[in-house]
Amino acid sequence: MAELEIHHEGNESDPVGKTVGVVAAVLAVFLAIVTIASHRTHTAAIMHKATANDAWSHYQASRIKYHNLELGENLLAVIGAKNDEAGKMRADYAKQKDKYEKQAKQIQDEATSADEASEVDEHRALRFDIGEGLLEIGLVLSSLYFISRKKMFPVMGVIAGVVGAVIAITGLLV
Repeated sequence: MAELEIHHEGNESDPVGKTVGVVAAVLAVFLAIVTIASHRTHTAAIMHKATANDAWSHYQASRIKYHNLELGENLLAVIGAKNDEAGKMRADYAKQKDKYEKQAKQIQDEATSADEASEVDEHRALRFDIGEGLLEIGLVLSSLYFISRKKMFPVMGVIAGVVGAVIAITGLLV
């Protein structure tokens, strides 16, 4: 049954190969962590952008109401209404305009804040994406050792992986 024998050609005597295998596994773990962080950060950016878009829509609705009140005041002025009812309407319009003016400012601040949060998330996600790419390159370069048996590939892989990890870590600091 010589055909069924499994031949291990030099694998047990390749300590560099074992080390490279461990390095590749460590790079893969870091890659998984950075990939998850990247996806979560992109999701947060999308959520912040959606919140900002909703707030801007609310702001526009508030401004439309404000401008409708201005239109009402202008119509009263054009038709020259001077009775008590017109005075009450003008007072009510002024009160509502003040309310919508304050509301619009508050909504505008919320929308701007959500836009800024989205931008911060996108900058963080970019760092995670670059780190992810470099970790992937490091993993592939390290794996080339098993085809070529040249030590330069895991060395370049570790360098790419370390640079990728450092860039990804800076994403946490932004």
